[in-house]
Amino acid sequence: MMPITDAVKHLLLINILMFFGTEMLMGTDKYVLALFYPESEFFKPWQIVTHLFMHANLSHLMFNMLSLFFIGPLMEKTLGTQRFLSYYFLCGFGGAFLHTAIKWYLIHFMGDYQEAGIPALGASGAIFGLFIGLAYFYPNLEMYLMFIPIPVKAKYIAFVLIAVDLFLGVGGFKTGVAHFGHLGGAIFGFLMLYKFYRPR
Repeated sequence: MMPITDAVKHLLLINILMFFGTEMLMGTDKYVLALFYPESEFFKPWQIVTHLFMHANLSHLMFNMLSLFFIGPLMEKTLGTQRFLSYYFLCGFGGAFLHTAIKWYLIHFMGDYQEAGIPALGASGAIFGLFIGLAYFYPNLEMYLMFIPIPVKAKYIAFVLIAVDLFLGVGGFKTGVAHFGHLGGAIFGFLMLYKFYRPR
């Protein structure tokens, strides 16, 4: 395992402090920092940024932060700190963009007006971008996952994560998870890598 890098360390601290701070000090009012659909009465401009540092519960926080802890340092070393941060946040914003676009379709074409009042929160779009980056740069890197006793290559981990989210998202399963936010982070991550890091 690589030593923790500067940007990853600060992202971890901010996310953890935001989670416990908002849980203790704001309670359900913390959702003012989550991302609502822009036409919702609950939408505020700052949510475009703040939702990336919010998490619904402890398990949500742990999955994202453990992924950031193990994958982030290698990606930061590969890209450099500034490019890593740009990539991380653009994947997060890409996830928010696709999530919002799907909501627009559901609300205006499918008549599912309840979608406007459901917030999205979490760093998952950015984290999925990191999984794509890992598979892009190190496709055959073997990793050990919880409950799986054998190493799994990075490219297979990324494939399974995307396949599951695509199945659940397109299938319309009401899981309480922003599957298209995950997919948006992965798609934007791949497009950025393909555009700027494609082998010559």
